[in-house]
Amino acid sequence: MKNESVKIVCQNRKARHDFEIINKFEAGMVLLGPEVKSLRAGRANLSDSYAEHRDGEIWLYNTHISPYSHNNDTNLDPTRTRKLLLHHAEINRLIGKIKEKGFSLVPLSIYFKHGKAKIEIALAKGKKLYDKRESIKERDTEREFRREYKIR
Repeated sequence: MKNESVKIVCQNRKARHDFEIINKFEAGMVLLGPEVKSLRAGRANLSDSYAEHRDGEIWLYNTHISPYSHNNDTNLDPTRTRKLLLHHAEINRLIGKIKEKGFSLVPLSIYFKHGKAKIEIALAKGKKLYDKRESIKERDTEREFRREYKIR
């Protein structure tokens, strides 16, 4: 990234633990004005969210964007379904991969890039319990190695 102004709003850290990330995509989101203001204030949560295809489009489910405090219209559902904006070729590629067994679309982070709200979604495959344990073990050994290297 060269001279790109990127401000991260929220991240889904649990996704990297529960899923093996195969491929990442950047997508825009169809948002309403108060939702954008709420995102700028950092009031979003990706913990239970996921993406699926419906009618040839990719939709984001269960992403919680808290209502903006200075908004008069309080009828907005914070976890409403939001459309993701991707190129047609990317959508077709994702739909083909999702139909394979074990693959799913997981949102990783929401951020602002050049003033526009973007979401990073990943084509991911679920990890088994032993895979999670192996990841933790690798992380711990890497940490020990760095600690030993730093001491020397």
